[in-house]
Amino acid sequence: MSWSKLKKQLESFLCPALYGRVEYRATGYRYLPDKSGICYIAVDKKNVLTMSDITTSIRWYQTEQEIKNDSAIQIPINDEEMEAVRKDTKGIVPEDRLRVIARSRKISEYAKELLSAQASLSKSNFIVVANRFLSISIEESIESNDILLNILALVDRRVGKKRILNMAEKMKLKHPIVQYFYELRLSTL
Repeated sequence: MSWSKLKKQLESFLCPALYGRVEYRATGYRYLPDKSGICYIAVDKKNVLTMSDITTSIRWYQTEQEIKNDSAIQIPINDEEMEAVRKDTKGIVPEDRLRVIARSRKISEYAKELLSAQASLSKSNFIVVANRFLSISIEESIESNDILLNILALVDRRVGKKRILNMAEKMKLKHPIVQYFYELRLSTL
């Protein structure tokens, strides 16, 4: 789906009190198709959540290196992961090296999960999550651990006053940006 259609659909689900206050913005480069853009969620013309493809890979690499170099972090490797590496390498890699490769893969996955949890989202990730939001129920979006799904659900018109008031305790456990959008929605009640 093109960005303009996606943006129009997302904005059609905004609660009436936030229409015009919450905006979804994206930059693209017409003559540089290989250059990725930046995506924003703006409130009252101020960019509150920025999603950039440019810095995400750098931060992911830095996080991965920090995890690898921290001896306090113990990452267990099970037999299934070892077998997957053995299958990928077609059995030509020594046994001790298999453990290193499996650990490296697991650290890489762990770093990606950490960045996702820290709201280091990219434009491409926003588009994927927004499409998912449009295809799942509002309950799934609210209950999800995905920060972006939570934000999109909180500003949605299908979430009523009673439900917003009842989720006060749940919001204390959420990411600060989700709490910000919860407070924004509370202010409209």
